[in-house]
Amino acid sequence: MKIKGLISIIIALMMVVVLCACGKQTPAGTDSTPAATQGGSSSALAGTYKITVWVAENAVELTKSQIAKFNETNTDGIKFDATVEAVSEADAGTNMITDVEAGGDIFCFAQDQFARLVQANALSKLGTAAAATVKAANAAGVVSAATLGEDLYAYPLTADNGYFMYYDKSVIPEADVDSLEKLIADCEKEEKYFAFEMQSSAWYLASFFFGTGCVSEWESDGESFTSVHDTFNSPEGLIAVKGMKKLVDSKFHLSSSKGAEFASGAAIVVSGTWDYEAVKELLGDNMGVADLPSFEVDGKSYHLGSFNGCKLMGVKPQTNATKGAAIHKLAQYLTGEECQLERFNALSWGPSNSNAQKNEAVQANPGLAALLAQSPYSIPQGQIHGSWWDIAKVIGDDVKAAKDDAGLQAALDNYSAKINALFNMSDEEKNAFTVIGSINGDGWSVDIPMTKVSEGVWETETLTLTAGEEFKCRQGKSWDVAYPSSNFVVETSGSYVIRLTVTGDSGTVELVAK
Repeated sequence: MKIKGLISIIIALMMVVVLCACGKQTPAGTDSTPAATQGGSSSALAGTYKITVWVAENAVELTKSQIAKFNETNTDGIKFDATVEAVSEADAGTNMITDVEAGGDIFCFAQDQFARLVQANALSKLGTAAAATVKAANAAGVVSAATLGEDLYAYPLTADNGYFMYYDKSVIPEADVDSLEKLIADCEKEEKYFAFEMQSSAWYLASFFFGTGCVSEWESDGESFTSVHDTFNSPEGLIAVKGMKKLVDSKFHLSSSKGAEFASGAAIVVSGTWDYEAVKELLGDNMGVADLPSFEVDGKSYHLGSFNGCKLMGVKPQTNATKGAAIHKLAQYLTGEECQLERFNALSWGPSNSNAQKNEAVQANPGLAALLAQSPYSIPQGQIHGSWWDIAKVIGDDVKAAKDDAGLQAALDNYSAKINALFNMSDEEKNAFTVIGSINGDGWSVDIPMTKVSEGVWETETLTLTAGEEFKCRQGKSWDVAYPSSNFVVETSGSYVIRLTVTGDSGTVELVAK
């Protein structure tokens, strides 16, 4: 009996020790600390985690409050000590690929960056349960944009990444909004600007080509682009640039997509839902919103097309699996119905969540209504070679410089030659680094060669640089590998050699005075 009693006591003590250990379970890693249980529940994820979150500038404060609410309401005992930084969806992909380790633990990006982020191992795949929840809650097209094979690699954030037309109703008659020619005439008559980013953005100028039925469809083997079906240089493409020339030749054309241009004399701005609140504040009751207009060439009308797409939220792979699981919980919360509606109410972002899309206020929003009206003329934004954006954006300048139809055709020939050159690059060219930026009077359209001077070290010839100019070094004339993560800004004017030192997956850029 004494032995049995002693055994019973030992077993009881062992159970107490096990229960205490379970109650104090802590995630591994130096950036987490034990957290008290919340609401009487405990979780293997309980702990405090330091993370960095990248979101658009106008979403920083809202994201901070949403993370704070997650900290208060989640029942897993998870707390995030989050640094929320302003990094645009356009820049996040390039920054992550340049240095995944230094990138945000959570980051938002446009869908066209999806493939290269997967290739760079910058996205942590969703678990089975999370993927099922996300697929059931969001529009199928957005889910598809975040899917590779059978796996989901990102969280749907918006379904509104397209553009349409804002206009000042005190200047532009509603009866004219369907005609590009009438809109140009209205702006010239009132000496107001027509802001449409034709000379600095391929994303916007492609609208003329899509309007005439042109395509630029890229094929990839998962590692690199293997071919392209591009019909910009065609009879239909010539019609497109004839229509474009009507706009860029107007002295009141402004190559911009900023809603703030209404404060600087604009009567029309082609932009998206992200500018809705800013435009509404500037124009008030005079704010008009519509799909893009049509243009005429040789007696035939063509409705301007556009890109359409979505924005996604990614989670960076973590060495600490527990921390990674906790971050996925936060990402799922931030892209859930409640947070999407909060972003709609605060920023007019169009939800991807199916229930949020049915919300009365969402359906009544003029910007989203214009986006819906434009959708029949829009093209889904697929995976596009990183160099295409630089090659195509030059078309606007070439069209403006053209004196006749032969000049317009030359602009298309120039474009086509550069596209074809992408698939004729030697291995040496693909591995070589170049410099591109606002230097030498160039607007990020011409790559300056660099010479490999030693293993991992590349240099330009001596260049005359002006304070405030910006540039990056990139490999293979593409953005898949580019340094530094943010643009290098010249501080002092002078003559310099640009030197790039590449070590592993990181690169250091410096100016060497001459």
